[in-house]
Amino acid sequence: MIVRYSVFLIILFFVYSCNPGNPKDSSNEFLKVEGQNFVDAEGREVILSGINFISKEPSEKYMPAQGEETFKQFKAWGFNCIRLGIIWDGLEPEPGKYNEAYLQEIDKRIKWAEKNDLYVFLDMHQDLYGAQFSDGAPDWATITNDQPHYKGEVWSDSYLISPAVQTAFDNFWNNAPAPDGIGLQDHYANLWKLIAERYSKNATVIGYDVMNEPFMGSEAQNVLPMMLGAYAQVYVEVTGQAPPSVEELAAMWGSEASRMEALNMISTRDRYSKVVDAVYEVSAAFEKNKLQPFYQKVADAIREVDMHHILIYNHNYFVNTGVSTALEATKLPDGSRDPQVAYGAHGYDLVVDTKENENQSRERVEFIFDRVAESGKRMNMPVLLGEWGALHSKSDKMVETAQHLVGIIEAHKFSNTFWAYYGNIDEYPFFQQAIVRPYPQRISGKLDFYDYNFETGEFTFVWEESGKEQEPSVIYVPVLSNLTEEDIATSPAADQIVFEHCEDSGGGRLLVSPLGKPMKRTLRFKIHLTSGKEFTINKS
Repeated sequence: MIVRYSVFLIILFFVYSCNPGNPKDSSNEFLKVEGQNFVDAEGREVILSGINFISKEPSEKYMPAQGEETFKQFKAWGFNCIRLGIIWDGLEPEPGKYNEAYLQEIDKRIKWAEKNDLYVFLDMHQDLYGAQFSDGAPDWATITNDQPHYKGEVWSDSYLISPAVQTAFDNFWNNAPAPDGIGLQDHYANLWKLIAERYSKNATVIGYDVMNEPFMGSEAQNVLPMMLGAYAQVYVEVTGQAPPSVEELAAMWGSEASRMEALNMISTRDRYSKVVDAVYEVSAAFEKNKLQPFYQKVADAIREVDMHHILIYNHNYFVNTGVSTALEATKLPDGSRDPQVAYGAHGYDLVVDTKENENQSRERVEFIFDRVAESGKRMNMPVLLGEWGALHSKSDKMVETAQHLVGIIEAHKFSNTFWAYYGNIDEYPFFQQAIVRPYPQRISGKLDFYDYNFETGEFTFVWEESGKEQEPSVIYVPVLSNLTEEDIATSPAADQIVFEHCEDSGGGRLLVSPLGKPMKRTLRFKIHLTSGKEFTINKS
């Protein structure tokens, strides 16, 4: 039977209430990795679904201005995880001298997350290496050998055209000495050790995302010619014409408008794979010879003070586009595989950061996330998709794009954090009609399948119970206030489903008790996403 108001419901309300002032459930204990799954202290599989929360601005002291109310909003939207960006420049403004005021601001946001039942993982963020060019490393750790810096039409072009950015990365990967004589990587590892020691007993913090989108430095000069050469071969195969000259290829990819035309040529899975696979060997060599040893250095430093938290490894910058990663799990001090590691993949179509971002190639995007899934299986790690989306338009096409991306994420059962939060994001149709949606947060048993059909409004959740489970499965529903008992179909019939409504929001969670014997279970309901007061909490 479905229980809505009863003594049992009242008891559970105090245990599971959306009111952040009430005691937390088992999420206040360490989240762990078991194979390719995240698992809570009660043995339930956990799907992490959240958003990036970051400031890259020195004027904001590298911390978003939004306060605790925003964290209440995150929970009302159904998020259970925040990728909290932290910046090396803010943390270590001088060699070996750490910014306690900044650390206390991080502490404050972790506390807000805890009060709202949100997990946090810390993302040491960088773009274009450092604060001189964008964000990341402090000036004292940015050694450019006086090389010039160049900008392109798209901000990320500087990775490929700026000698200063490339040289700064080269010096980092070579562990060049900082002004105090200590290597740059050694400073970085020491900083992570400080952070890990600070949060070693904090179960709200689930892990450490060691570096955002590591870039290979000057070796990247070999990548673009390889990709363009592969593109020229595809051009010949498709058109039957002679390959474009080097000058024509450079012009084709040199501006945003002509680049979009060129991308149409490689909008299918087969053509696109020929282009990205052309650079696998260069990409893999960097990851094996530079990135993997660096991650091991940081892992060694963290494991001196913290054996509990999950180490999250992002592949190199070019793997965002579907190149296969060559990363492996890091080792523990005794040489055995570290079991508490996760694959912090990112995935973007090549139109990201352009005016054409809503016109993503569906086949390209599906190929990119299929590659992520394959790598997660090869490494036997859970995938925590740290970045995806980067959507901004209010058009209907952007809603379609977002819904397609969400469908891929659900099909692969990825945990994920959308890139990124901004102040009025809840006013965007793609956010209301795709990002915020029903999903299972905790599965008491083994997750088989879940899906929200945006067209029909039907949510389907299939899982298998062993008969040993004690805790309920938890499903977030963004407009739970629109759902009635009669709307929920279960097979076999559920003994107990509890409606848990969030304060000041139409959303909430369904708590589905286990049946105490081995079986496959299915839960379905139909509900359409809405906007307005049922979508957002009271902002007064």
